[in-house]
Amino acid sequence: MTNLANTPLSVLDPSPIIEGGSAELSLLNTLDLAKKAEQWGYKRFWLAEHHNWVGMASSASPVVIGRVASVTEKIRVGSGALLLSHYSPLSVAEQFGTLETFFPGRIDLGLGRAPGTDQFTASVLRQRIAGEPEFAERLQEIIAYLYGSGTTTSNGAVSFHAIPGEKTEVPIWLLGSGLYSAKLAGLLGLPFSFAGHFAPGNMMEAINVYRESFRPSEFLQSPYVLLAVQVVAADDDREAQRLATSMYQKFLLLTQGKPAPIQPPVENMDKLWNAKERKSVEEQLFTSIIGDPIGIKQQLQELILKTGANEIMAHTEIFDHAARLRSYEILAQAAKK
Repeated sequence: MTNLANTPLSVLDPSPIIEGGSAELSLLNTLDLAKKAEQWGYKRFWLAEHHNWVGMASSASPVVIGRVASVTEKIRVGSGALLLSHYSPLSVAEQFGTLETFFPGRIDLGLGRAPGTDQFTASVLRQRIAGEPEFAERLQEIIAYLYGSGTTTSNGAVSFHAIPGEKTEVPIWLLGSGLYSAKLAGLLGLPFSFAGHFAPGNMMEAINVYRESFRPSEFLQSPYVLLAVQVVAADDDREAQRLATSMYQKFLLLTQGKPAPIQPPVENMDKLWNAKERKSVEEQLFTSIIGDPIGIKQQLQELILKTGANEIMAHTEIFDHAARLRSYEILAQAAKK
């Protein structure tokens, strides 16, 4: 059983673009947040990957990972998640092997199965071909590059090596919102991160499947669950609830098929959604932690006790950058008290 006092906190950042802002501003804000997160004692800073989405600037996550690592000193930096369906295992191993070479002991490779966009954009990113390997096979190939001596063709005629990358042993994580990745992570003995920040419906079942299927491995001797959740903190509860309306608007617009930059907070969401839309948004966000420092600490503690999560990763999209920084600061302070 874990509790807040000994549960590491981390950051999941998709470099959100605000209404009236720009991708350039969002990426600069990402660097600023990473430096502050390191000062406040966060363990990891992961970059989410999205494509063709007007509200997020995190399309080239390996590039941003390198930039974030270059302006920090100790915090682990990684992908949350790199969408493996868009890349060859060799290219992923080379990229993250290079990052590990520049920043030894600080890089995480989080992998996901989702397209990270609509299917049409996914097809533009990567043209699928008949007979190409599925996710599990791609994953095994990456492990061979990073932890072994590469791979060979079926007849042994040609060897492939990730240079840099070979035997760098970059930590590999599986990320997901369902049961497939949970079970695969368990069977391979890998750490598992659940996407509670946007798909909490399967949370407990996925965590249980992961733990039940877990087999000790060269990577881990016991299960390790990192739980990503929405967190909006402010110095008083009323302000936190107001700031959270930007998050509600984001998910409301997504349910309406209108993805958009992060919107300014509003005083009353009832002017924007109907009862059906409100229910849909709340179902996607019921694990969200919103409140003042006392409320944040209590909600976090309850979530950790419920899930037994080994680590909490906060995903915070607040319109005002200063208020977003303050939210992460409050969260870090709450964990220490």
